[in-house]
Amino acid sequence: MNKSETKQQSRRKFLKGSAVGATAAVAAVPYLANAQTVLKVQAAWGGGIFLEFAQDYVEKVNKMSGGAVKIDLLSVNSVVKTAEMQTAVHKGVLDGAHMVTAYWYSKSPVASLFGTGPCFGWNANQLLGWIKYGGGRELYYELMDALKLDLVGFFNSPMPAQPLGWFKEHITDSSQMKGLKYRTVGLAADVLQEMGMSVVQLPGGEIQPAMKSGLIDAAEFNNPTSDKDFGMQDVSKDYHLASFHQSQESFEIIFNRSLFNKLSPEHQSILEYASEAASTDFSWKYQDRYSNDLIALQELGVRVHRTPDSVMADQLKAWDVVSDRIAAEDPFFAKVLESQKAWAKRVVRYELLNAPNYAGAYEHYFGSLV
Repeated sequence: MNKSETKQQSRRKFLKGSAVGATAAVAAVPYLANAQTVLKVQAAWGGGIFLEFAQDYVEKVNKMSGGAVKIDLLSVNSVVKTAEMQTAVHKGVLDGAHMVTAYWYSKSPVASLFGTGPCFGWNANQLLGWIKYGGGRELYYELMDALKLDLVGFFNSPMPAQPLGWFKEHITDSSQMKGLKYRTVGLAADVLQEMGMSVVQLPGGEIQPAMKSGLIDAAEFNNPTSDKDFGMQDVSKDYHLASFHQSQESFEIIFNRSLFNKLSPEHQSILEYASEAASTDFSWKYQDRYSNDLIALQELGVRVHRTPDSVMADQLKAWDVVSDRIAAEDPFFAKVLESQKAWAKRVVRYELLNAPNYAGAYEHYFGSLV
């Protein structure tokens, strides 16, 4: 047996043996291989580019399987509310879901560390590296086991750092943010509350109406394309790029584990590796779409600002307070945090030492960034 075959067998053994102890029950169940397998997967997105990204994954699965495995993608709230999606997949009400971990962090603050945790100088691609090669995947399944969730999951699509977002005035200093009613999700909500903001957690489609009505003073969602689609340019003209509140998020695709284990090894692999293929495609597509839509927003009169250093410095201080408080109460949170720090200390050091001054090169040819 060669090294590749050994690794493949090890991966399958891990998937079938972790979390809910399903190995013995699954051993006697034949693979679902004789007819087309249709998987009902709900997305957390009702439209826009995030639903498009979910569709990209589905298309890859359907094509790679030659139609033997077909995903029927359902849009947001088709079967259950977004906050109930993970539970629905666990119970088998849904076969799968396409979302982000921040949407179920209320079950455990550790969930946020897999997508919206503190920034140690790393980006989302380096977070995915930790999940794949730095022990993050094993810790993810340890969390599933602790929560007794019958799930298997894959991460993909390393998102750019999310903008600080839309404000009713140009933010030039951290002190201007105190007291503002602001929309975000996950542990980022705790961080910005620590900075003196009043945080409201709303789904994407409710952000623009909430800001228009005055329910909130400021908001973020994720990127220029989604923000433009939501019509944020109609309620604010000051858009602030760069932030540490959600600087390394990715999509999470989950499936019911008992169902997943009934699939043939080949079909299991397609669901996994289509996720990696979608991840690569995402990293190319967002470059085109986000940059074009940022220009489109400016053409609509939006003023684009770089978030001031004072805000980002205070965000890091707030992250320290929030993460230290939770780690003191939750040993598993502390364990995951230390694993991430060990990865970031080694990987980010190399990346930063090796990276040339890209901003300087850009400005050499094109002038000032803002």
